[in-house]
Amino acid sequence: MTNGSSGRFSTSGLNRLHDVLARHVESKKIPGLVALVSRGDETHVEVLGAMRHDGAGAPMSRDTIFRMASTGKPVGIAGAMVLLDECRLRLDDTVDEWLPELADRQVLKTPDAALDDTVPARRPITVRDLLTSTFGLGMDFTALGTPLMNAVFEQGLTPNLPTPMPEPDEWMRRLGALPLMYQPGQTWQYHISHDVVSVLVARVSGQPYADFMRERIFEPLGMKDTGYHVPAADIHRLPPLYAPDPQTGEFHVWDEAEGGRHSSPPDFVSGGGGLNSTADDYHAYYRMLLNGGVHNGERILSRAAVRLMTTNRLSPEQLEARTKLAKDNVHISFGQGQQGGWGFGMAVRTYVGDYAPVGQFGWDGGSGTSAYADPTNDLLGILLTQVGSSVPAPMHLMSDFWTTVYQALED
Repeated sequence: MTNGSSGRFSTSGLNRLHDVLARHVESKKIPGLVALVSRGDETHVEVLGAMRHDGAGAPMSRDTIFRMASTGKPVGIAGAMVLLDECRLRLDDTVDEWLPELADRQVLKTPDAALDDTVPARRPITVRDLLTSTFGLGMDFTALGTPLMNAVFEQGLTPNLPTPMPEPDEWMRRLGALPLMYQPGQTWQYHISHDVVSVLVARVSGQPYADFMRERIFEPLGMKDTGYHVPAADIHRLPPLYAPDPQTGEFHVWDEAEGGRHSSPPDFVSGGGGLNSTADDYHAYYRMLLNGGVHNGERILSRAAVRLMTTNRLSPEQLEARTKLAKDNVHISFGQGQQGGWGFGMAVRTYVGDYAPVGQFGWDGGSGTSAYADPTNDLLGILLTQVGSSVPAPMHLMSDFWTTVYQALED
């Protein structure tokens, strides 16, 4: 369905987009999807397939709710930006006052060292370190099996694992009992900083993180179907999340809707991976970013805050690990993550390496979700499905989606 008649997308391009998406659904590797692309006031939406792999469920609908996984990171970081705008946080403040568990850090002598083989941190952790994912500890997929990564898993410090994440104060206590892998500010590492930011926002604001996000971001933007759990009245709109077997491709349910991980408020609200939302709600958020922080005449974030979030914030030295991860592990990431830069909570395209231009920003999720905005073309795209990245299919879908979106632009 296409709204508007400004000609910002070509008819042939939109037809190709539909055909490519339909091909993925017809392959039976993707049960269903919702895709949205927009330029200015013109929006095009594709709704294909079904909620369940076995075909017994309802068809997908435009208001289907999806687990956003890491695609929630660019949204979750906005809570901290509100506090920066209000001068309740400063970028180069140390976090010791609010997160005393992270004071007086010890740092491993080498990333694979024993947990007690450490040196003192050269300096305290700052707010900037957390917002750029450079505070010294993260999900390092090149260091799996090391003592520190083993401890991160064993202590329940990451989401969607058999060990549940504890409530925030206990989570911080466990995190504070571990050393850092790198010196603060030294290198980019994935994910854990986003969950620390969730705790930081809650402690500075004096509100639970989910409540703060609802009052300051979701409600002002009209994101009525966005939150960190799905209410019982709406649970029928949440499909199961599948994690197909990597060897056989056989579909397995990783998380059912009713009674699943997202059916009730979690003990730990993860700003890095716990969000649920819809295509239209995400459209409102990314359109606000493209509008410099304004939604329907109301300012949500300052223009300066949006610029900080959506432009590269890291030096080549800080980005070295991220670049190596993306380029040396394409057989694991299926080519994702090669944008070159990182802002606050999201990837930023710093070179032309695929169909997207420099300046595109956003991120993908391991549950089969992708959302990016492109200021050069006033373009945003959102792709949502319910297949986890245990297999290449959802990543191939994302790649084909963006390839066809850029061919559909009518200059």
